[in-house]
Amino acid sequence: MNISTVAANLGVAELDAFRDSTRRFVEREIAPFVAAWDEAGTFPRELYRKTAAAGLLGVGYPEEYGGTPAPMRLRLVATEEVARAGSGGLMASLFSHSIGLPPILAHGSAALKERIARPVLAGEKIAALAITEPGGGSDVARLACRARRDGGEWVIDGEKSFITSGLRADWITVAVRTGSPGAAGISLVAVPGDAPGLERTPLAKMGWWCSDTALLRFGGCRIPADHLIGEENAGFRAIMENFNGERLLMSAGAAVFAQVCFEEALAWARQRKTFGAALVEHQAIRHKLMDMRMRIASAKAWLDALVDRHDAGRTDAEWVAELCLLKNHATQTMQFCADQAVQIMGAMGYMRGTKSERIYREVKVMMIGGGAEEIMKELAARQLGI
Repeated sequence: MNISTVAANLGVAELDAFRDSTRRFVEREIAPFVAAWDEAGTFPRELYRKTAAAGLLGVGYPEEYGGTPAPMRLRLVATEEVARAGSGGLMASLFSHSIGLPPILAHGSAALKERIARPVLAGEKIAALAITEPGGGSDVARLACRARRDGGEWVIDGEKSFITSGLRADWITVAVRTGSPGAAGISLVAVPGDAPGLERTPLAKMGWWCSDTALLRFGGCRIPADHLIGEENAGFRAIMENFNGERLLMSAGAAVFAQVCFEEALAWARQRKTFGAALVEHQAIRHKLMDMRMRIASAKAWLDALVDRHDAGRTDAEWVAELCLLKNHATQTMQFCADQAVQIMGAMGYMRGTKSERIYREVKVMMIGGGAEEIMKELAARQLGI
């Protein structure tokens, strides 16, 4: 199937065809291996190339860099189908370019775009984003990692923490302070993974085991001056714009993870017998399943509505507020369904290797990453003038 043809003639048939081909790819190249990859704490780098060859890394990106221009609706299909494998860690690292690359494409120089975007979308290089610091996460305006100009170079000093793909990324989009305190003094720079003065340390986590997560230390790290992304001291707005895409994709992933938990719990309830009857024949279990289905349906309906508005270009302040609230609702739905699935499955739900057990461990990072629940509520209120 030619993904460019699908994107150019997007209708129900084309969308279904793309979903089917993506599902087959996931069933062949990802789903059978995610449990082993989780235990190993990594997955093969070759998977980036395979995913690119399947047309998934480049969906929604410019054709001149090897991508396929497409509406958000098509991007979400790829996200949803990969999420069906039940591994947030796999998704986070495999698609870390979805947060590392957009600022470069939106604001970077032509030379920077060509150098970074093409190999990343081909699966030859890995891109990451570094915003969060050990001393602060959601409060981006107060970040402390500093870059100073020294002739034809930027010299970076400071730390970034909890960075997805931080260990093996070839390019890292880094938020740095280049000016005065506050939002007006922040810039973005593209840092090569082998830049002198950059040290990377792995971090151990509750979940997302197969996703590498790192602490980055910049000690006099030098990069060429032309690695500045956009204008000096104009990075804050680019960071905020980037969050919207991240939150939409996280919401889609969370809704699917909830669905995966529902399906695994339902399958278990149908075959597991207690007191002479299948679990699903007990009213209490059926009610748990219906509570799960109710929340999943509401999250998906809300997501669909916001995607339609996004693709129609109607991303005003109200849309941003709704997105913040959707991110909370979708991740809370994931949390509820993971908890109920493990409860329905009993001891088996507690065993490593089940999707629900893995998703249960991964819930909290989904509720924190991309903006914690409390921040989402506050941002939504401000967008609505409340």
